[in-house]
Amino acid sequence: MMFGFLKPKNKPAAAAPAATPDAAPDVVSEAAPAAPRAGGWLTRLKSGLAKTREKLTVQVSGLFGTGRKLDEAFYEELETVLLSADVGVTATEHLISGLRARARRERYSEAEQLKQGLADDMTAMLKPIEQPLDVDARRPFVIMLAGVNGAGKTTSIGKLAHYYQAQGKKVLLAAGDTFRAAAREQLMVWGERNNVTVISQASGDAAAVMFDAMQAAVARGIDVVLADTAGRLPTQLHLMEEIKKVKRVIDKALPGAPHETLIVLDANNGQNALAQVKAFDETLGVTGLVLTKLDGTAKGGVIAAIAHMRAGKAGARPIPVRFIGVGEGLEDLRPFKAREFVEALLGDADED
Repeated sequence: MMFGFLKPKNKPAAAAPAATPDAAPDVVSEAAPAAPRAGGWLTRLKSGLAKTREKLTVQVSGLFGTGRKLDEAFYEELETVLLSADVGVTATEHLISGLRARARRERYSEAEQLKQGLADDMTAMLKPIEQPLDVDARRPFVIMLAGVNGAGKTTSIGKLAHYYQAQGKKVLLAAGDTFRAAAREQLMVWGERNNVTVISQASGDAAAVMFDAMQAAVARGIDVVLADTAGRLPTQLHLMEEIKKVKRVIDKALPGAPHETLIVLDANNGQNALAQVKAFDETLGVTGLVLTKLDGTAKGGVIAAIAHMRAGKAGARPIPVRFIGVGEGLEDLRPFKAREFVEALLGDADED
């Protein structure tokens, strides 16, 4: 039986249902947001990228130190630094090649002269994947989220609900993850905290949940639908087929939907994230990415590898990174912006 879940904002979180006593702690640990951190977004972004920045800037600062000559040893050391931050082989080669060309063109002789060039070239590489998501093109605008287990999908949905509500949008959540224990309850906690409706079913039929959610969204004049799906490993082909079926049902219930298919990636996976993007793209036709947990990894450079993964392929477009997450707070998931990301990564970001 379909039901909507709507709680007032002042209702205590402890009242949210849990599947079993054993599952209850998971509901709290994943669903409950941390208290807001002090400072604006750029401060939090810089703090969130600290581990990757330490790997890059400590070594890069030495490389670009005063008096360091531009020689083959310099480029080899810089290549090692970029690879250690999971920038990836092809993206690293592209950056190094660009810096060599810039040094020849500008007649640079010292490494210090190339430091700004690295920031500029990295920004240029990331700029094509900076494409903010426009949810005003349809009403309701349906966003389907997928990804492997543990990537932070349910948490990201809760943060996205908060983000769009702050823009004055009416949001509805669809509890399509009927596979993982307590997933529905976790989404309901997020619904309660954001004071939004969650469409769910006790039967565990994900496709039926989506069908009901689309009908409810139209009937209630919803602006944005966030559709959760069960975590899938790319190697689980039969389960990948199931998620493809869920997408077809959404389209049947609301022709043209989902309007955005987001894959949630855990930055800790580094280069493995590229394989996940490829597998989900082949199955679902990915239109955007959410990169989470950048605050817990030194592999934040993977975003450059993502930007460069389709480079050189005829007719291929880069898959946009719609949002990045750098913490557990509700405000710690924001649209990706290339310049501020690079400034925070290389240690030059100032608070806006």
